[in-house]
Amino acid sequence: MCLGIPGRVVEVYDDAGLRMATVDFGGVRREVCLSCTPEADVGSYVIVHVGFAITLVDEGEALRTLDVLRAMAGAVEGELGEPLP
Repeated sequence: MCLGIPGRVVEVYDDAGLRMATVDFGGVRREVCLSCTPEADVGSYVIVHVGFAITLVDEGEALRTLDVLRAMAGAVEGELGEPLP
């Protein structure tokens, strides 16, 4: 199963000309490519799939989705490599 997981952008930076971000998934942080979401900035919520932010989402929807994903702990752990706190 492949999941798109919502997270909050906490830092944006350039890596060899590629726009990247540190994204917080309710306590788990990962590096994410922002090339598909150039409008994303610090504080934005994005849906991330295989290391790429693929779309923006509003905060309420992101938080509701994270709550549902916490109830599906095994699926999230498989995607992020560790459970959500």
